[in-house]
Amino acid sequence: MASTSDSKKRLALAIIDFLSTSLKDGTLTSEDAESIEVAQSCIADTFHVNPSDKAAMQDAIGGQSLLSIYGVYEKLKGKSSGSAAGSSSTSGAGSSTSGAAKAGNTDPSQGGTGAEAEAFKSKGNSAMAAKDYKSAIELYSKALNLSPLNPIYLSNRAAAYSASHQHAEASTDAEMAVAANPKYTKAWSRLGLARFALGDAKGSMEAYQKGIEYEGNGGSEAMKRGYETAKKRVEEEEKDATHEDEADDVGSARGGAGGAGGMPDLSSLAGMFGGGGGGAGGGGGMPDLSALAGMMGGGGRGGGGGGMPDLSSIMSNPMFASMAQNMMSNPDMMNNLMSNPRLRQMAERFGGGGGGAAAEGGEGGGGGGGMPDLASLMQDPSIAEM
Repeated sequence: MASTSDSKKRLALAIIDFLSTSLKDGTLTSEDAESIEVAQSCIADTFHVNPSDKAAMQDAIGGQSLLSIYGVYEKLKGKSSGSAAGSSSTSGAGSSTSGAAKAGNTDPSQGGTGAEAEAFKSKGNSAMAAKDYKSAIELYSKALNLSPLNPIYLSNRAAAYSASHQHAEASTDAEMAVAANPKYTKAWSRLGLARFALGDAKGSMEAYQKGIEYEGNGGSEAMKRGYETAKKRVEEEEKDATHEDEADDVGSARGGAGGAGGMPDLSSLAGMFGGGGGGAGGGGGMPDLSALAGMMGGGGRGGGGGGMPDLSSIMSNPMFASMAQNMMSNPDMMNNLMSNPRLRQMAERFGGGGGGAAAEGGEGGGGGGGMPDLASLMQDPSIAEM
């Protein structure tokens, strides 16, 4: 009776902890606080427990929580139908010991369930040594049919699941094992491995950290290696996420500075060449590209309809093609272009009517209307590097 009373007291403490946690994590609102405090006080008085006793609370929930313990029960309940089917197929072992199994008897000295479960576990260990993981899983499952919450059997089956690349099942078994006995450190290690294989590096790191804490003395070398491996992956993922955010920011900035499709904003270039102002510009505010054609040596002769130049002849000039490509890939280069004094001088000549003269020019080295020679212009290092 004494042990039953102690179990009820531990359960009462676990319920008090659950109610307190529900207030802190937002499950319950602040309006419920007074009612929860009354409930906690009633439970404590009725079961003669002290929620402020940290040692008693630790003994009650073992570093876990009532919610996580109940989660283990739900997972186990979800497998109960499969377990029952498996036990009925074993030569009567399940049916002959079903009552003991429900009681969770794992003491071999009492015979029956405990001894049979240990026998299945030993056979499972032999199958693992032979790398017969399928048989190992079946044997550990038979042991668990007899002792459902045995952390050793759960942890061993988790290892077998991991070895057969069934990492989700391994994670579930390891979670149940640490909930059943958080001090069984092998289960934390196997939980860390399963989570890492599932891509949950942060969860893996947390599991290894728990294992190190329960091992004490800084943890074993194996546990520390697992922790460091998971930590490194978390840092890599955070670094990759930061780089992706920076790339998105750069892309957005370029998109804002440029025109549709990532093109640079040519409105400033149009203004530089006299676009948008009366007769000097083409239709729709476009600059008079015939002047630009004259500068490139294209002349009015190759122009398209409406006085537009033959853009193919302009782009055939390798220097201009290179400059245009660089401007498209780096819209910020437009600022450098606009600050170049020689191009500013050229813009003033365009604004003064030089554009029309250039449009009528031939194929000579110099553009009409005092236009600079392109070859001379490209000797300017700040332009040639574009």
